[in-house]
Amino acid sequence: MVKTLSNFGDIVLVMDSDVSKTELEKLSPYVIYAAAERHKEYDFGSYKRAYLYAKESDILSEYDFLYLVNDSIYGPLYQMDFFFDQMEKSNADAFGLVCNPHKEHSHIQSWFIGMRQSVFMTKWFGKFITSVIHQDSKGAITYLYEQGFTRLIEANKKTWKCIYSIPGRGIYNDIKKVYRKGLPFMKKVAFTRHNGALGRQILYVLNHTNSEARNAIIAGAKDTFGEQYINWLLTKNPIKILVRNIKYFTKKIFTEGL
Repeated sequence: MVKTLSNFGDIVLVMDSDVSKTELEKLSPYVIYAAAERHKEYDFGSYKRAYLYAKESDILSEYDFLYLVNDSIYGPLYQMDFFFDQMEKSNADAFGLVCNPHKEHSHIQSWFIGMRQSVFMTKWFGKFITSVIHQDSKGAITYLYEQGFTRLIEANKKTWKCIYSIPGRGIYNDIKKVYRKGLPFMKKVAFTRHNGALGRQILYVLNHTNSEARNAIIAGAKDTFGEQYINWLLTKNPIKILVRNIKYFTKKIFTEGL
């Protein structure tokens, strides 16, 4: 992903993990700066550190657009030219790939956010991003930072727009559907949901994307989840797939009811 995105701009990469200098050096052809430390502030904590590097290096003003992208996704599954073009020609101050259209707090999903200087060069954005601290729950992170970013845009009378609108957990559960709509990334969490019942959808996506992306995703997934699990997940055996779905829906009925 970093290699592909480096074709579209300069990358400042910060990890919420401890990584050896040798591993970081592998990124040097694709980034202008890379750092790694276990800060426990998740994606927005890494965004904060990347922003501070750019600000303190006095390079922010050199760019027309700033993107915040995290590694909760696999891809790109399609060529990215179209997507950058669509976002940047929208004339919105902030934009993203996917909107969560919640009726009370519709927002840009934080794994791929873009913005113009009318946002990232302001004092109010600087105050927002540098105020990020560790939160004890995912709900707090979502409310304060993911939803909070969109609230901040609206509070400062700026505009925002996304290419896709995907409600609820569709971004995780409807992998095949959103891929066929053109979404260029797949959420990693799909690999662990629904007792493996999403394996068939994931396999569909892998079989229809380009070989470079497919091989990179499978290799990365095996590193993360284990080779044995990925081989189990991506089975083509129709009986095994049927049994998984039955187990998942049976569990869902007993825990949530009809």
